[in-house]
Formats: sequence, C-alpha cells, structure tokens
Amino acid sequence: MHLTLPFGRVLVEGAAHHCLFDGDRVRLLDRPAYEDEARETGVVELAPCRLLAPVQPSKVVAVGLNYRAHAEEFHLEIPEEPILFIKPPSSVIGPGDAIVCPSDVGRVDYEAELAVVMGRRCRGLVANTAAHCIAGYTCANDVTARRLQKRDGQWTRAKSFDTFCPLGPWVVPEAPPSEASVTASINGTEVQRGTVGDMIMPPLELVAFVGRVMTLEAGDVILTGTPPGVGPIEVGQTVTVAVEGVGALTNPVVG
Repeated sequence: MHLTLPFGRVLVEGAAHHCLFDGDRVRLLDRPAYEDEARETGVVELAPCRLLAPVQPSKVVAVGLNYRAHAEEFHLEIPEEPILFIKPPSSVIGPGDAIVCPSDVGRVDYEAELAVVMGRRCRGLVANTAAHCIAGYTCANDVTARRLQKRDGQWTRAKSFDTFCPLGPWVVPEAPPSEASVTASINGTEVQRGTVGDMIMPPLELVAFVGRVMTLEAGDVILTGTPPGVGPIEVGQTVTVAVEGVGALTNPVVG
C-alpha cells in the first residue's frame, strides 16, 4: 500500500484496529498500513474512536545527545558517534494514556522527540536506502527518571519503566522539513523547543547508523534525540509533545 494518509491504530467498540486517518473518518484496515497486503475493512467516524499507540514495535531504539544545545545544557561532550539505547515495547503508550511516575525514583523528565517508524525489515543501510525502509514519522516523549540515569551511569533502567514511551497520535508518511519545530508543553505552556534541522545527525543518517548495528523490523521505532529545555514533570500535570507537520501527543501524569 502506497501511503499518503496518516496511519495508526484505534479502538472501536472495544476492538483494536489498524487504520488510515482520512479527515473526520477512519478507514479500518486488516493489518498495519505499511504492509503491502493491507486491505480496507470498513469506515467509521473519528469522533468516537480512541487513539492507540500508532504502532506496536518489537523495539524502540533511541539516541542520546543528538542536539548540541541539549548536550551543552547538561555540560556533556558531544559524542563522536550517536549514543544508542533501547526502550522496551512495554514502555510504549498512546495518546491520552497516563505517564506513571514511580514514587521512589525522584525526578522524572519529559523529552520531546521526532520518532521514525520503520516500514520493512532491513539491515546494512546507508542514508539513501534508509528512506525506502521508513513508513513515516510520529511524536514521542522519551520519559526519563533522571536521578537513576545519573546514578546508574547507563540509561536502561531510567528509560524503561512502563509508560515511559508515549507515541502518537498517528504516523505521517512525509518527513517533516528541517525547519519543523519539536516542542514540549506542560499544561499548555511551552517549555522546550528545537527544530528537526538542529540535530547533529539527521534522521536518515541516524536510521542508517542504527541499521548497520542491528536488524530493524517493520513497526520498530527510532527516537531521534531531544532539543534543549528538558525538565521535570509532576503528578497532575499534562504534557504535550508536538512536531510541526506531524501532530501533537498529549498525556496526563499520574503517580
């Protein structure tokens, strides 16, 4: 299926469906939209649907310090190569789902990011071939237990709690331009801002870098790094990650 519409997943009358978003309607599919065999099974109105995480990845691969200003705000050196880490599938939630802050981990931060969704199985990529393996782009919040990150000296525990990877609201096939903004807001007040073009390693090169390390499966997600301005979230707040031309992802914070 050649994708021109945003795609994702919705809950309709208690059942989860893959879908295409077509204005105020949802075109239900029998499988993920990026699969060539995907076929339409019905059409429903968008309004009563609940949006789910747009994909169910086998893994989420994230990159640290891919914005120079973000590294500088934490007084860290710019790495010679991207620093990769994994967030487990169990950390993924969708639009409107609650980010749960564990009571014993201390400060928990938001990190607004552009996410890349893979559309096919691939490995051994270069930037030119990476583009053909990408299904689209969505918003992500790389939620982080900051004190644990500093204490452990590596990032797995701090990044991997359940609910620490909100994704959504959908996936758009077109890559956002370099001037597209990447922002975070808390209770409607903007607290973080950067652009896609501010990245040290741009998305296609980053996907190729990851694909030279590991096999990427269809539906896998690559987080491209966060701009400067990260900070804590508190129970009772609502955090929104927005990528210009992609959408806005909003999640409440609970304890």
